[in-house]
Amino acid sequence: MLQFFKAYKNFAIALLIISIIIISIFYNILKPKKVLPIYQPSMVTAELVDSTIQHQKKYHKIADFSLTNQNAKTVTQKDYENKIYVADFFFTTCPTICIAMTDHMVQIQKEILNDDDVMLLSHSVTPEIDCVAQLKKYAVEKGVNDKKWNLVTGDKKEIYNLARKSYLAVLDDGDGGEFDMIHTENFMLIDKKRQIRGFYDGTNPEEIKTLLEDIKTLKAE
Repeated sequence: MLQFFKAYKNFAIALLIISIIIISIFYNILKPKKVLPIYQPSMVTAELVDSTIQHQKKYHKIADFSLTNQNAKTVTQKDYENKIYVADFFFTTCPTICIAMTDHMVQIQKEILNDDDVMLLSHSVTPEIDCVAQLKKYAVEKGVNDKKWNLVTGDKKEIYNLARKSYLAVLDDGDGGEFDMIHTENFMLIDKKRQIRGFYDGTNPEEIKTLLEDIKTLKAE
């Protein structure tokens, strides 16, 4: 009798293990995969979007660009071709939110350092101050890896148009000055098709964790 129960005990354990495996397989098959939205101008608060595209509901992509990085190298959309990247707008003399934003960009850089699919791009909103030498000084201070992260300056009109018409991320200063910008804390996640897939508060550590998870989601698409 004892041998009988031992035999059934082993069978029950084996059945339990098989059941767990089967349930796990079905859970993974049936669990809905996270899909990131594709942001259009009409989905973003109007104050961050140029008035000419505020009602656009589809086909929005980051425009072509030509800017200069911390090494005096011309950086264009071709440098980010077939890449996922995180973009933001900042200035090197900013005493407030840029400090936390840059620290979090450094953190992201560490996480993606060995990932050839992911890069970073930071645009200066004060290009008249942030010359190449200033960007280089800032890059050295912050530990920017030139292969992963470009800090860019250039024509103010081009940066303004990128901010307002492409990345949907910067406020107009409202003073009537041509192409004057007030940057926000936004980080934008851009996919390999140059589409915006996420907005994140670059000063919030929890949102940086979400951003890193969303990069994994994009890579799995």
